[in-house]
Amino acid sequence: MLRWGILGTARINGRLIPAFRAARRSTLMAVASRDRARADAYAREWSVPRAFDGYQPLLDDPAIDAVYIPLPNSDHVPWTLAAIKAGKHVLCEKPLVLDPADIDRIAGAASEAGVVVEEGFMYRHEPLTAKALELIGGGAIGAVRALISGFTFALDAGTNIRLNPALGGGSLWDVGSYPVTYTQLIIGGAPQTVFGHAHWHASGVDDDFTGLLRFESGATANIYSGFRAAYRTWLEVIGSDAALTVPNPFRPGPLETLELRRGGTIERIDVTGSPEIFVREVEDFEASVLDGTRPIVSLEESRRTAATLTALYASARTLYPQ
Repeated sequence: MLRWGILGTARINGRLIPAFRAARRSTLMAVASRDRARADAYAREWSVPRAFDGYQPLLDDPAIDAVYIPLPNSDHVPWTLAAIKAGKHVLCEKPLVLDPADIDRIAGAASEAGVVVEEGFMYRHEPLTAKALELIGGGAIGAVRALISGFTFALDAGTNIRLNPALGGGSLWDVGSYPVTYTQLIIGGAPQTVFGHAHWHASGVDDDFTGLLRFESGATANIYSGFRAAYRTWLEVIGSDAALTVPNPFRPGPLETLELRRGGTIERIDVTGSPEIFVREVEDFEASVLDGTRPIVSLEESRRTAATLTALYASARTLYPQ
């Protein structure tokens, strides 16, 4: 069994805690907070056996094998490195880093310590993603010519950490990482050139972002992320012979229907997903740690993601400064 601890009491824990309990070889042992009273209350609320006052005491506990890190983006690198130093395996929420060079630091430390580090992209582990890749890779749409993808939701809380530049806020780092990673997954590599345009929030972060990516094959991708529009996720892949529409690409439900459009016909392909999302992500991590399998989201891919996101930001700041 893989014995887990959680650093922090973030809202997303409400999705991961049931996943830890449903996964076949995981057990949730502890949660930590910088506030002892909050840690105790959270442990009682979620029936977690142990609560720690601070993150380092949890990392120092030999009864913990792996940690989940859902902290603000700016805390991902320091606490991932601290966990590695303590000999813990790490599943860290996206984005793992805000600078591609930090992946090299993490990879070197993880290799030396003999631990697994993986960036958390739940959708990567779902059958809907696997089926879409199978169809595209099998030539169902011909050569990939263009992709259109995005993720938006309305954010109205002025104090939300997603709007705080000191904490690594911004829509591209947050929901924009999904269409970027899916696009690169389909194409099989990083773009040659990128163009970015941002709408800058008063705090200094982007609250919506439009990106254009062009790949060596000639394929292009339009990606969009934002905190100023209603909730929506979308992905359409246009090929030389057909087009594939993927519903709910980043948060698939228990049953989704892909649409393959060829000429004037539409073929609908039902895909059965997970009754409880995040379980497959946890079980993939179990296999990486306990069986030695390669993580679905490798550190090489995480570096490519960070490089593309930082290039998009650089483009937006150069062409459309605040």
